[in-house]
Amino acid sequence: MAFNKIWYTVALGLLLPFSYAHTDFFTSIGHMTDLINTEKDLVVSLKDYIKAEESKLEQIKKWAEKLDQLTDTATKDPEGFLGHPVNAFKLMKRLNTEWGELESLVLKDMSDGFISNMTIQRQFFPNDEDQTGAAKALLRLQDTYNLDTDTLSRGNLPGVKHKSFLTAEDCFELGKIAYTEADYYHTELWMEQALKQLDEGEVSSADKVYILDYLSYAVYQQGDLGKAMMLTKRLLELDPEHQRANGNMKYFEYIMAKEKEANKSSTDSEDQTEKETEVKKKDYLPERRKYEMLCRGEGLKMTPRRQKRLFCRYYDGNRNPRYILGPVKQEDEWDKPRIVRFLDIISDEEIETVKELAKPRLSRATVHDPETGKLTTAHYRVSKSAWLSGYESPVVSRINTRIQDLTGLDVSTAEELQVANYGVGGQYEPHFDFGRKDEPDAFKELGTGNRIATWLFYMSDVSAGGATVFPEVGASVWPKKGTAVFWYNLFPSGEGDYSTRHAACPVLVGNKWVSNKWLHERGQEFRRPCTLSELE
Repeated sequence: MAFNKIWYTVALGLLLPFSYAHTDFFTSIGHMTDLINTEKDLVVSLKDYIKAEESKLEQIKKWAEKLDQLTDTATKDPEGFLGHPVNAFKLMKRLNTEWGELESLVLKDMSDGFISNMTIQRQFFPNDEDQTGAAKALLRLQDTYNLDTDTLSRGNLPGVKHKSFLTAEDCFELGKIAYTEADYYHTELWMEQALKQLDEGEVSSADKVYILDYLSYAVYQQGDLGKAMMLTKRLLELDPEHQRANGNMKYFEYIMAKEKEANKSSTDSEDQTEKETEVKKKDYLPERRKYEMLCRGEGLKMTPRRQKRLFCRYYDGNRNPRYILGPVKQEDEWDKPRIVRFLDIISDEEIETVKELAKPRLSRATVHDPETGKLTTAHYRVSKSAWLSGYESPVVSRINTRIQDLTGLDVSTAEELQVANYGVGGQYEPHFDFGRKDEPDAFKELGTGNRIATWLFYMSDVSAGGATVFPEVGASVWPKKGTAVFWYNLFPSGEGDYSTRHAACPVLVGNKWVSNKWLHERGQEFRRPCTLSELE
C-alpha cells in the first residue's frame, strides 16, 4: 500500500513589518499593533499545523480500518485465506513494506514548519519587562482614575470598542507583579479579586492556595495581623501540610500573644485592628493628588468673571499674508498662563504622513537628567518618540512654516518636530518644558537658549483619559484630533513661568498620538522683546 504524500507548508513571509530588535513594546500602542499582525500570522501557522496533523491521522485511521476488516476475515480461516496466492503475496508485501511506511508516517513530525515560524517570530516577542510594564500601567490607571479591581477586571471602561475581561489567573499575575515590586497594597487588591472570581465559580488554573499565600503575607505587611491570620487559617483548611503557612501561623500567634502580654485592652485592640484594616494606598504629594484629580476631570472651575475673559476668534497671525484671507479658528483654553487652542490646524492627510514617517523610528522617550545633563529613560514618561526634520518631507516643512506664521516666532532655532505615541497607560508626569536655574546646562549643547514656548499638536482623539493638565493652576486640556495648543514657557524677561508645569495624563482607553515643537529663545529678540519686569 502506498501512502499519499502530505504537503505541509507554513508561510514564513508574514513576519513583523519591522526589523529592529525588541524595544519596550508596552511604551507605544503604535508598535504594539504590529504584534497583533504577528499573532494573527502565528494563528494561521498553527491552523496549518493542525490540518497537517489531522490529515496524517486520517490516513492512519483509514489504514487501520482497512486492516481491521482484513485481519478479521483472515483470522477466522488462516489456512484457507492464505491458500489464495494473492493473499499470501499481499501479506508478505504489507509486513515487509507497508507497515514500515506506516511507521515512518507515524514518526513524521508535522510541527517543523510551525516551530520554525515560532523561532523566527520569537525574537520580536515582548519580554518580561513588557509584561511588567503593562501590568504597572493597569495599576497606574486604577489609581489615577479611581477604578476598583472589579471594574477593571470586567473591562467596564468608558469609550471601549472591544470589551475584554481579566480572568482569575490574570488577576493573580497582576498581584504577583505588584508583590515583586513590594507593592503590597495592589497585591492585596488583585489577589482578593482573583479569590473572589474563583469563589464565584470561575474555572481557572489559578490555585487558591497560592493566592491565599501571597494575600496573607501582603495583608500582614500592611499591619493587619487579624486578617492575615484569618487568611492563613483558610489556606491551611485547603492544604493542612503547607509548610510556610504553618510557620506563618505560629509566628502570627506569637506576635498576637506578645500584644496580649503588653496588657492591651480588648477595646484598644479592636480599635487598632479597625485602624489597620483601613488599608489606604500610599500618600502622595499634594501635586500628585491635584494631577490625578485633573486627569479625572475634577479640576478647578473658573469663576464666571474669569470665564468671560476667554474668547474664540478667527486669527490671522497678526496680519500674516498667508492667513489674511483664510484665518484659522482659535479659542482660549486658559487665561494664566495663557493657553490657546487652534482648531482644524492639521489635516488628516498630514497626520498620517507624520505618523508614517515617525513610526519606523519610534524609540523609548527620554528625559534630561539634571545631574548628568544626559538623556535617559524614566518610569514617569511612558511613550515612544521620534524626531522629524523639515528637509525630510514637504509636509513637515509646511507644518514648521505654519507654526512660525501663527506664533510669530522664528522656528529656525527650534528643536525638530517631536512625534510621540503613548503606550499602555501612557503618561508623562508633571514637568517643566523649560530649563530651570538649577539646570544651567539643560540645552547648552543646542546653543539656542531656553525653550521659550511649546506648540503641541493632537493627532488622534482619545476615548478616555490622556488630557494635558497644569496642576499649578488647575487647567485640563483634552485631546482633540486636528487641533493644537500653544503656550509660552518663559516670560518676556526670560524668566521661567512656573505655572506652566504640566503633565500628560495616562491614556485610559484609546491610542494617543501627539507632535510638538519646542521653540527657543535665540532668534526671538525682535519678535518677542524683553521687558524690564521679571514676571512680564
